[in-house]
Amino acid sequence: MTSVRTRTPDVSRPAVRILSDVDLPEMMALCAVDPVGSVLAASRVEAALVDGFARTGGQAWGFPAQGPLVATCWAGANLVPVVPSPDTEVLDAFAAQARAQGRRCSSIVGPAVAALGLWRRLEADWGPARSVRTEQPSMVMQGELLVEPDPDVRTSTAEDMPDLLPACVRMFEEEVGYSPMTYSARAYEERVASLVHDRRSFLSRAHEPDGRIVFKAEIGALTRDVAQVQGVWVDPLDRGTGRAAPGMAAVVRHVLAAPGRTVSLYVNSFNERALATYRRVGFEQVGTYATVLF
Repeated sequence: MTSVRTRTPDVSRPAVRILSDVDLPEMMALCAVDPVGSVLAASRVEAALVDGFARTGGQAWGFPAQGPLVATCWAGANLVPVVPSPDTEVLDAFAAQARAQGRRCSSIVGPAVAALGLWRRLEADWGPARSVRTEQPSMVMQGELLVEPDPDVRTSTAEDMPDLLPACVRMFEEEVGYSPMTYSARAYEERVASLVHDRRSFLSRAHEPDGRIVFKAEIGALTRDVAQVQGVWVDPLDRGTGRAAPGMAAVVRHVLAAPGRTVSLYVNSFNERALATYRRVGFEQVGTYATVLF
C-alpha cells in the first residue's frame, strides 16, 4: 500500500511581506473596497503616494507574502488592518508579524471584526490593554443637514493655538484617559498645529469679553473620498446648551463645500449623548469600529 506523505508547513517562510512604494496602487485598491472603514489607513497610503513610505513614519504589511494583495495592515502609531474579507489565515498572519515586531503602536483600530480579531490573537503577548472598546458605531452623513449650522464655527488659525492646544489636551484626556503631553508633547503640539495649517481644525468661541473656546473638532483623517471628523469637544460649561449639533453641522457644511467627499465619524456606543447629537445632525450608522488602547 502506498503511504501518503503530509507536507510539513514551512514555518520559516513569512506569511506577510513588508510593502514598498510599488505596492501603493494595490493598497489603494484594497482601501477602495470600503472607503469609510479604511479611511485611517487610506490617509497614510495617500500620503505615501506623495512622499513615499520612508517619510510616513510607519510601514505597511501585505498578505499574502507573494502574489496579488488580498489584505494589508498599516503599522505606525496605530495598527490599522484593512481586511476586506476577514478570515483566520489573514488575521493569524498579521498577528504573527505584529508579535515578531513587538508592540510599537498606541492602539489597534479599525472595523471591529478585523481589529478585535487581531486583538484576540495578540492579547496574550501584548495585554493587558488599558481599554477595549468593542462597539463604536461608524457613521456617515447620508443626506441633508437636519439642523442649522452654527455661524460662529470657523476654521482655526495660528492665533488660536494658545487656547486651542489646551482644549485639545482636555478632549484627549476625557476620551483616552491620560494627557497626550505626557509622552510626546512636541509631537502632539505639532499634530494640532498641522491640522490648523491644513485648515482641518474648526472652533467657535464664546462672545466677548469671555472669548473662550466652546466647541472644537478636526478632520482627523482625510482622503480623496472620505473626511473623518475626530476630536469633537464642547467646553464642560456649555454642555447641555445645544452647541454640539449646530457645531457639527457647521463642520459638515464646510467639508461638503468641496463636493465629492463623504463625511464620517465613529463614536463609542456608550456615549449616548454624542450618538444622539450625531443622529440629530443627520448621521447614520453604516458599520462598526473597535479600538484597543494601550
